[in-house]
Amino acid sequence: MKPEPTFSPLCQSFFAKRLIAQRRASPHTVAAYAQTFRLLVRYAQKRLGTPPSKLALVQLDAPFLASFLDQLESERANEARSRNARLAALRSFYHYASLEVPEHAALIQRVLAIPYKRLSRPLVGYLTREEIDAILASIDQSSRLGRRNHTLLLLAVQTGLRLSEITALRRRDVALGTGAHVRCEGKGRKERCTPLTKPVVAALRAWMQELSGDDDRHLFPSASGGRLSADAVQHLVKKHTLAARARCASLITKRVTPHVLRHTAAMELLQAGVDRAMIAIWLGHESLDTTQIYLDANLALKQAVLAKTHPASSRPGKYRPGDRLLSFLKEL
Repeated sequence: MKPEPTFSPLCQSFFAKRLIAQRRASPHTVAAYAQTFRLLVRYAQKRLGTPPSKLALVQLDAPFLASFLDQLESERANEARSRNARLAALRSFYHYASLEVPEHAALIQRVLAIPYKRLSRPLVGYLTREEIDAILASIDQSSRLGRRNHTLLLLAVQTGLRLSEITALRRRDVALGTGAHVRCEGKGRKERCTPLTKPVVAALRAWMQELSGDDDRHLFPSASGGRLSADAVQHLVKKHTLAARARCASLITKRVTPHVLRHTAAMELLQAGVDRAMIAIWLGHESLDTTQIYLDANLALKQAVLAKTHPASSRPGKYRPGDRLLSFLKEL
């Protein structure tokens, strides 16, 4: 006897009630969670021979989900970070299921006990001022597209806005008068204002005069006038970085992404002596722990600390081999 297909209605109510209605999750979060469940039901259909609408929750137990996560790594080449993101989506669903179908509490607890994979945390990448200037100088501003890209990258480096925050900006979000700033909605639907420097204000004023349309129009529109995609921004960053390598050789060894521009803004603030708490507020971090990564990567700050210390005065001695018989006995 086949188990009752309980997964489909539970999954749909999770997205409709929990994510969208109750938590008001962002479209990006909803899309990421939906992709996880698309992968899961396709894997289940292949492994179990059961159509997605006929799946039962009891079929998606801890061993099955563990094999699904292993398959993401082995066949889809997902790294530990991506695997953990998929697991986070599944855990959110099973937390919801624990309230809706408490009769499956034992199964749900075993799923929630699946551990996240530990991952290495490399130092964050960032650009020097010379590298930033080289990238900006490589942009041909004789075209409208070039002027858009130059203004976008200049804003990104100064404000440290996330990629999604930049592409979501509209004309109404920019104030260029006294106390010039840009307003955005970040993670967790939290609004924040970021002040603008005079060069950025001048670039934005010139660009907005050229940009036609009402205040609801995107600040950096695509060729069709809509919102720029993440891929489009990543492409333009890569394009201008490659062009800038002729001006700045150190860019040859660096992988520059839109998020590296955000790291660059944070590092410039840190090197200017701005307090870590203020940097967290500037970037819209949830906690100070996230901002710690910039302290870890700031070699100049560590060198300044080292310069304040008093190194031990010792002279290197000559190597003198030990007695051969004693060495032999120590190795036994």
